[in-house]
Amino acid sequence: MNFGEHLTIDGYGGEEELLDDKNLVLSCLNDLPELLGMKRLSEPMIFHAEDNEIKDPGGWTGVVVIAESHISVHTFPKRGFVTADVYTCKNNMDTGFILNFFKDKFALKDVETNFIKRGTRYPAHNTS
Repeated sequence: MNFGEHLTIDGYGGEEELLDDKNLVLSCLNDLPELLGMKRLSEPMIFHAEDNEIKDPGGWTGVVVIAESHISVHTFPKRGFVTADVYTCKNNMDTGFILNFFKDKFALKDVETNFIKRGTRYPAHNTS
Protein backbone atom coordinates (compact mmCIF):
# COMPACT_ATOMS: atom_id res chain seq x y z
CA MET A 1 0.00 0.00 0.00
CA ASN A 2 1.15 3.57 -0.56
CA PHE A 3 -0.04 7.07 0.24
CA GLY A 4 -0.37 8.35 -3.32
CA GLU A 5 1.01 8.58 -6.82
CA HIS A 6 3.05 11.13 -8.74
CA LEU A 7 3.27 11.25 -12.53
CA THR A 8 5.81 13.47 -14.24
CA ILE A 9 5.69 14.19 -17.96
CA ASP A 10 8.40 15.77 -20.11
CA GLY A 11 7.02 16.54 -23.55
CA TYR A 12 9.12 17.26 -26.64
CA GLY A 13 8.42 18.59 -30.11
CA GLY A 14 5.32 20.54 -29.11
CA GLU A 15 3.93 23.40 -31.17
CA GLU A 16 5.37 26.75 -30.11
CA GLU A 17 2.07 28.64 -30.43
CA LEU A 18 0.26 26.09 -28.22
CA LEU A 19 3.00 26.12 -25.60
CA ASP A 20 2.90 29.93 -25.57
CA ASP A 21 -0.88 30.10 -25.16
CA LYS A 22 -1.68 31.31 -21.64
CA ASN A 23 -5.36 30.40 -22.01
CA LEU A 24 -4.51 26.85 -23.08
CA VAL A 25 -2.28 26.33 -20.04
CA LEU A 26 -5.02 27.79 -17.85
CA SER A 27 -7.66 25.52 -19.37
CA CYS A 28 -5.45 22.47 -18.73
CA LEU A 29 -5.26 23.39 -15.06
CA ASN A 30 -8.98 24.12 -14.89
CA ASP A 31 -10.16 21.01 -16.76
CA LEU A 32 -7.84 18.17 -15.76
CA PRO A 33 -8.82 17.92 -12.07
CA GLU A 34 -12.49 17.47 -12.95
CA LEU A 35 -11.68 15.00 -15.72
CA LEU A 36 -9.74 12.95 -13.14
CA GLY A 37 -12.51 13.15 -10.52
CA MET A 38 -10.48 15.46 -8.29
CA LYS A 39 -11.57 18.60 -6.46
CA ARG A 40 -9.91 21.98 -7.03
CA LEU A 41 -9.23 23.90 -3.81
CA SER A 42 -8.20 27.05 -5.65
CA GLU A 43 -8.33 28.74 -8.97
CA PRO A 44 -5.23 27.94 -11.03
CA MET A 45 -2.33 30.37 -10.70
CA ILE A 46 -0.37 31.10 -13.85
CA PHE A 47 2.71 33.22 -14.39
CA HIS A 48 4.82 34.22 -17.35
CA ALA A 49 8.49 33.45 -16.78
CA GLU A 50 10.88 35.66 -18.70
CA ASP A 51 13.96 34.46 -20.58
CA ASN A 52 16.78 33.95 -18.06
CA GLU A 53 19.43 34.07 -20.82
CA ILE A 54 20.91 30.77 -19.68
CA LYS A 55 18.92 27.69 -20.70
CA ASP A 56 15.36 28.85 -20.08
CA PRO A 57 13.95 30.96 -22.93
CA GLY A 58 10.81 31.78 -20.94
CA GLY A 59 7.28 30.44 -21.00
CA TRP A 60 4.26 29.82 -18.80
CA THR A 61 4.22 28.26 -15.35
CA GLY A 62 0.99 27.28 -13.69
CA VAL A 63 -0.26 25.28 -10.75
CA VAL A 64 -3.59 24.30 -9.30
CA VAL A 65 -4.02 23.06 -5.75
CA ILE A 66 -6.42 20.14 -5.50
CA ALA A 67 -7.81 18.39 -2.43
CA GLU A 68 -5.69 15.41 -3.44
CA SER A 69 -2.47 17.51 -3.89
CA HIS A 70 -1.51 19.49 -7.04
CA ILE A 71 -1.07 19.67 -10.80
CA SER A 72 1.59 21.86 -12.41
CA VAL A 73 2.60 22.79 -15.95
CA HIS A 74 5.74 24.57 -17.18
CA THR A 75 6.05 25.46 -20.88
CA PHE A 76 9.14 26.37 -22.89
CA PRO A 77 7.64 27.45 -26.25
CA LYS A 78 10.89 28.25 -28.05
CA ARG A 79 12.17 24.76 -27.20
CA GLY A 80 8.92 22.90 -28.00
CA PHE A 81 9.13 21.54 -24.45
CA VAL A 82 6.70 21.17 -21.56
CA THR A 83 6.96 19.61 -18.13
CA ALA A 84 3.91 18.64 -16.13
CA ASP A 85 3.26 16.76 -12.97
CA VAL A 86 0.19 15.33 -11.33
CA TYR A 87 0.49 14.34 -7.70
CA THR A 88 -2.44 12.81 -5.87
CA CYS A 89 -3.11 10.92 -2.67
CA LYS A 90 -5.49 8.74 -4.69
CA ASN A 91 -4.25 5.45 -6.09
CA ASN A 92 -4.85 3.88 -9.51
CA MET A 93 -4.15 7.06 -11.46
CA ASP A 94 -5.11 6.80 -15.13
CA THR A 95 -1.64 7.61 -16.44
CA GLY A 96 -2.57 6.84 -20.06
CA PHE A 97 -5.41 9.36 -19.99
CA ILE A 98 -3.18 12.06 -18.47
CA LEU A 99 -0.39 11.39 -20.95
CA ASN A 100 -2.75 11.62 -23.92
CA PHE A 101 -4.34 14.77 -22.46
CA PHE A 102 -1.01 16.62 -22.54
CA LYS A 103 0.10 15.10 -25.86
CA ASP A 104 -3.10 16.31 -27.50
CA LYS A 105 -3.16 19.77 -25.88
CA PHE A 106 0.39 20.68 -26.94
CA ALA A 107 0.77 18.47 -30.06
CA LEU A 108 3.73 16.67 -28.49
CA LYS A 109 5.78 14.39 -30.73
CA ASP A 110 7.61 12.57 -27.95
CA VAL A 111 7.16 12.16 -24.20
CA GLU A 112 9.15 10.89 -21.29
CA THR A 113 7.35 9.89 -18.09
CA ASN A 114 8.16 8.88 -14.56
CA PHE A 115 5.69 7.29 -12.19
CA ILE A 116 6.40 7.32 -8.49
CA LYS A 117 4.51 5.63 -5.69
CA ARG A 118 4.64 8.08 -2.79
CA GLY A 119 4.57 7.27 0.92
CA THR A 120 5.29 3.56 0.60
CA ARG A 121 5.90 3.38 4.37
CA TYR A 122 2.85 5.44 5.29
CA PRO A 123 0.94 3.57 8.04
CA ALA A 124 -1.21 0.96 6.28
CA HIS A 125 -4.09 1.44 8.70
CA ASN A 126 -4.33 5.06 7.48
CA THR A 127 -4.55 4.24 3.76
CA SER A 128 -7.82 2.31 3.68
